[in-house]
Amino acid sequence: MELQPLDFEKPIFELERRLQDLKAHSDEHDVDLDSAVGAVEAKLRQTRRDIYGNLTAWQRVQIARHVQRPFALDYIERCFTNWTELHGDRRFADDKAMPSGLAMLGTQRCVVITHQKGRNTKENVMRNFGCAHPEGYRKALRLMRLGEKFSIPVISLIDTPGAFPGVGSEERHISEAIAVNLREMMRLRVPIIAAVIGEGGSGGALGIGVADRVLIFENAYYSVISPEACSAILWRDRRHAAEAAEALKLTAHDLLKLEVVDEIVPEPEGGAHRDYDSIAENLGTALRRNLERICDIPIEELLTKRYEKFRRLGSFAEAKPTSASTRS
Repeated sequence: MELQPLDFEKPIFELERRLQDLKAHSDEHDVDLDSAVGAVEAKLRQTRRDIYGNLTAWQRVQIARHVQRPFALDYIERCFTNWTELHGDRRFADDKAMPSGLAMLGTQRCVVITHQKGRNTKENVMRNFGCAHPEGYRKALRLMRLGEKFSIPVISLIDTPGAFPGVGSEERHISEAIAVNLREMMRLRVPIIAAVIGEGGSGGALGIGVADRVLIFENAYYSVISPEACSAILWRDRRHAAEAAEALKLTAHDLLKLEVVDEIVPEPEGGAHRDYDSIAENLGTALRRNLERICDIPIEELLTKRYEKFRRLGSFAEAKPTSASTRS
């Protein structure tokens, strides 16, 4: 699969193409181009460090949305075994945007809830671009209650721009479905781990994101609103999306500082789409480590910690005015 560069990655891809041409020319004509190859390799390493070591919030959003980025089912294939998908919410339909089921993580059986996007038009139409309907969240809750019944931990893999805002979704009460999930996940009597693997947009992400441990990939984002929508509201123009992304503090490192997430899962240089096996190994390791940690905590203590964790979000303290500012 040929990689598709983002705009800010084009200098890297140009150098990679030049390097490939030099090596091909050297092999074809039996010419010693070692010095030229070495110079280009050095420049390529430096360019990669300069670009990937100083990514802006908007650039990380672009990486999180990369069409070649691994999706939830790619991780299920590599991190889990004995995957069995379960269908339907027993009320309306089966939501293809949220494939969910049972799987083994190492020796531990888990309920796995996911968002799934598509790589082409046909797949995206089937998966509704990763935007779930109410029946998706009700299916997720049905399976989480199944996990609670049999004392099976829950793992959710979040990757959605947001819940689907269409007429049918509203008619079937999308806001109520998400709100019920928030309430029920808060008191679900099994360990829960959530991992933001790509986009974590609004209530659509939070609807399966109430967890004892919240992980996030290095180039994923988690936000109450997309940068474009925020820009359209504040500036009445979507062209300020990059500024909005900076202001929203939606990157993994910002969220860790704000204690919205608990751990950052490192990605290969350039993003998860560069090496599926490497990022899957990182995710599997992080999930197993965190699951072992929280499974040892008594359930009552775990529920208390979960409640306190989310009650802390958004709390702040106002600084007292100085005497100088008071006089002015």
